[in-house]
Amino acid sequence: MVKEEKKELKPYISADKVMPEFTVRAIVSGIVLAVIFGAANAYLGLRVGLTVSASIPAAVIGMAVIKLLFRKNSILESNMIQTIGSAGESLAAGAIFTIPALFLWADEGIGQVPGLMQLTLLAFCGGVLGVLFMVPLRQAIVVKEFGTLPFPEANACAEVLLAGEQGGSSARTVFTGFGISAVYKFLVDGLKLFPGELHYEPKFYNGSGIGTQVYPALLGVGYICGPKIASYMFVGGVTSWLVIMPLIVLFGQNMILFPSTVTIAEMWASGGAYSIWSNYIKYIGAGAVAAGGIMSLIKTLPLLVKTFAQAMKGLSSTEKNASTLRTEQDLDIKILAVGIVGIILLIWLVPSIPVNLIGAIIIAVFGFFFATVSSRLVGLVGSSNNPVSGMTIATLLIATMVLKATGMTGAAGMTGAISIGSIICIIAAIAGDTSQDLGTGYVVGATPRRQQIGEIIGVAASALAIGSVLYLLNKAWGYGTAELPAPQAMLMKMIIEGVMNNNLPWTLVFIGVFLAIVIEILGIPVLPFAVGLYLPIHLNAAIMIGGLIRLFIDKKKEWSEERRGEVINNGLLYSSGLIAGEGIIGIVLAILAIIPVGEKTLADAVNLSEKINFGNAGAIVFLLLLIGSILYFSIKQDKESA
Repeated sequence: MVKEEKKELKPYISADKVMPEFTVRAIVSGIVLAVIFGAANAYLGLRVGLTVSASIPAAVIGMAVIKLLFRKNSILESNMIQTIGSAGESLAAGAIFTIPALFLWADEGIGQVPGLMQLTLLAFCGGVLGVLFMVPLRQAIVVKEFGTLPFPEANACAEVLLAGEQGGSSARTVFTGFGISAVYKFLVDGLKLFPGELHYEPKFYNGSGIGTQVYPALLGVGYICGPKIASYMFVGGVTSWLVIMPLIVLFGQNMILFPSTVTIAEMWASGGAYSIWSNYIKYIGAGAVAAGGIMSLIKTLPLLVKTFAQAMKGLSSTEKNASTLRTEQDLDIKILAVGIVGIILLIWLVPSIPVNLIGAIIIAVFGFFFATVSSRLVGLVGSSNNPVSGMTIATLLIATMVLKATGMTGAAGMTGAISIGSIICIIAAIAGDTSQDLGTGYVVGATPRRQQIGEIIGVAASALAIGSVLYLLNKAWGYGTAELPAPQAMLMKMIIEGVMNNNLPWTLVFIGVFLAIVIEILGIPVLPFAVGLYLPIHLNAAIMIGGLIRLFIDKKKEWSEERRGEVINNGLLYSSGLIAGEGIIGIVLAILAIIPVGEKTLADAVNLSEKINFGNAGAIVFLLLLIGSILYFSIKQDKESA
């Protein structure tokens, strides 16, 4: 095999050209976007177990801010806004996969409700370490490998920035999606004019349940993920709700199966399909997700070793290769070393972070290793497909076993393990985001050092906000509920409890494990299937609808490739707006749910369901209107480009 020679990339803005980049307006705009996208993605991830990259919508909005509000045209300022803004989404992804377990244990009387300072420090320490660990890898991964690794999302984001003359129309598409989604969400969950979920249990097929949710964010997720990923998730839901659950009811009947304390027949009669799902399917799904995460990690082991070796070489030559060119300047290696050591000591010594010396060492070792892995994997598959949960599962298994072996058990051991996992998860997510953003900056000609500082600013702003968001959502609805299933956090919680207390229904877990192995042998991506197996079929069905809309667009034969690309891009921007709009209104509704008005709450006061209710028919009509809006704003051409 002949190794292809890498062509040298010439940045859009040359190294000798100086233009506005690290400005006050860029920093402030980026911080606002970091908080907004962080909150929106936290809400989305707690509902469906998935988050989506905010880099492209942040880039589009960044251009709109610079052009429309400040009448300027600086691509480097727009890039800085998206660099800071996208950090919020990545930090939220790492936090919501793990931290809600602390609230769940507190509800069960295990440990205390985490303090706001504890949540902020966990997020901040993980985020800053993610940036600092990635910086010395930039030369080895971003610069030397950029022609070899595709960096799909970094290149896509750079293309959006380079097409700056289209920034106004693109931004309008995002904001339109945001507004329509916000209004739609308020009609469903605020005014409650029609139900947010359609559900049906066939009388002739006991144990089964079918239906769909009608929320805009889920359709947006399906459109962005595409028909393949959406179909894998949907097949997982069909397997659990239309195959496994009817089998449990058929063969179980008068049996009492752990963890339930009543017969399956009684459970089915009183709670229907959801009771079967909550008692049994979530454990099978947890086994499948855990197995999928570990298998994805094992498959990348050769890549991990290679990347780690390259990172070590890059570290040894960082000082030697220091350049005075603006586009090649990184944060000083001495500053990085002091920062990393300082954060590790902070994790160990600050009382509000329940991590001992052994835990701090685990974070230092696994943190750098998975930061390296994540940074390179983003170059291959993009940050949206980065298997952060698999890295976190591997960390939790090892950390829990180590803590248990050293005598740290019970509540202290479990909270210590999840804290270690939280920081590692955030490190991996932020390192991947930093790698992607530096890749975008490499194309447009940004200053790496300024981008790296921008990442830290985005992390700090998001860390200050994420704790309040998690508190708010827990107080409004609670985790592990129908409103906020928190699937990833529930999985991490079960893994730690299983290792620490040996109290999991291991038969159910192993059913999920072997299902995942079969799916892997068949060549189907395991993680989307496993997440679909775990989640209610209603979420998967809504995501599938979004995937089918994308499939319809992909298969339109009469369009040229250029026109198809334009339509798909419009749909991606509109779908990003749908996700952000629903997420923000979800946060607003959570605030209303905790504000008292007499004996009720403000959320109860705006509820009009007793006076006006369109029922299931209304839900179907509004869902069709939502589908039509995605098609319309995807296919719609601007007058100037038509």
